[in-house]
Amino acid sequence: MVNVVSKIKNKINSDIHLKELLKGSSIAFVLRILGIIAGYIFTLLVTRGYGAEAMGIFALSFTLLQISSVIGRLGMDTALLRFVAEYSSQGKWVVVKDIYEKAIKLVLPFSIIISILIFFLSGYIAEFVFKKPHLEPYFKIASIGIVPFVLLFIHTESLRGLKKIKEYMFLQQTGIFILASIILGVLTFSIFPINSNINLNKLPVSVYIFSVFIFSIIAYFMWKKYLKEGYSQAGKEISTSNSLPYPYILSVSLPMLFSSSLALIMGWTDTIMLGIFRTEEEVGIYNVALRVSMITSLSLMAINTIAAPKFAEFWGRKDLEGLAKVAQQSTKLIFWISFPILLLFLIFPEQILGIFGEEFKTGAVALMILTVGQFVNAAAGSVGYILQMTGHQKFHQNVILIGTIINVILNYVLIPNYGIVGAAVASMVSVMFWNAVFSIKVKNILGKWIFLWS
Repeated sequence: MVNVVSKIKNKINSDIHLKELLKGSSIAFVLRILGIIAGYIFTLLVTRGYGAEAMGIFALSFTLLQISSVIGRLGMDTALLRFVAEYSSQGKWVVVKDIYEKAIKLVLPFSIIISILIFFLSGYIAEFVFKKPHLEPYFKIASIGIVPFVLLFIHTESLRGLKKIKEYMFLQQTGIFILASIILGVLTFSIFPINSNINLNKLPVSVYIFSVFIFSIIAYFMWKKYLKEGYSQAGKEISTSNSLPYPYILSVSLPMLFSSSLALIMGWTDTIMLGIFRTEEEVGIYNVALRVSMITSLSLMAINTIAAPKFAEFWGRKDLEGLAKVAQQSTKLIFWISFPILLLFLIFPEQILGIFGEEFKTGAVALMILTVGQFVNAAAGSVGYILQMTGHQKFHQNVILIGTIINVILNYVLIPNYGIVGAAVASMVSVMFWNAVFSIKVKNILGKWIFLWS
């Protein structure tokens, strides 16, 4: 046993990239776990304090916020992840600074326009899209959070490009729900018993938006600190030859915007269509089942946090062999962490959902189906990021487009008759489709499969 442990340690220490992958993904995993716990505490506060209907209202408002902010980011968050990782690793901080400034000049006015439009169109969206006019005030609250949500992702993805994994994970994945849970808990237990006649369903959305504001400000100052440190090392003013033109930056970011928008729409099409065809209670139950199922691909999220900037590094150095090796190592880690979670959720779905309340046990079948889809997503490895970090963002975009069309059609056909089970099936089939196509493309790029059994 001692010899085995010693061999493992020697292997890790002798491989700098594996060591960095394990260290970064371990930090991301721990912080992601904390974020999930905080998220489930927040969900429990909403479901236990206000019921499934309030959870459904929050889910629909959160969906609107996410979709709007993805459009507002113009794909610059993922583009900055790639560019910052690629150029900072080469010491080209003047290029990093220039790209960041151009990204802000494009994103900030655009996201402000979207925020204003959503605010004034909230009534139309609530009435004509969801046929639920009472959702208008909740959508207006969500619209106020679009600009800070956009800037939060711009700055945290830039930090991720610098491999500042602790900062990235805490600011984007963990801190918001911790702060929101604390505030919502205090307000729920202090206000609810006294003011039972006021509409407290606005509290979850308002508290979340406030938390986004706070962490967006923190992320900005943290990024400026690291950018200043790196730029001061460059020791010279930016020259025209070092500058990337706007058309080139947009040629990278816009396909990423399209992919992100489609992936998000596909991820939330089930929630939106459930909101159109079914009740808020069903939306709330499904949303909880979806959140729980995503634990299966938790290892994928954690490892992608550090793997994505490393893929960009290897691609910038034209080191396909190194890229393939890191991809295979990350896939093995993801598979063996995800497999036990898959078994747990398939064996005890009702008991797990029962934690959130008796009414949520009806989502057991949906949880099992969603879990299978998430496991396939995890077992395929970091194929999506490999494509985006290696200049194949347009192929990625086209596959996501086809997957979105499949998802929308299946949701439209299945949800009216099968409810949350139909939504889960649509989600699982779409995820399996795009991961299969991505895997084949990555094999063609790297010259080898990155599956566990390869």
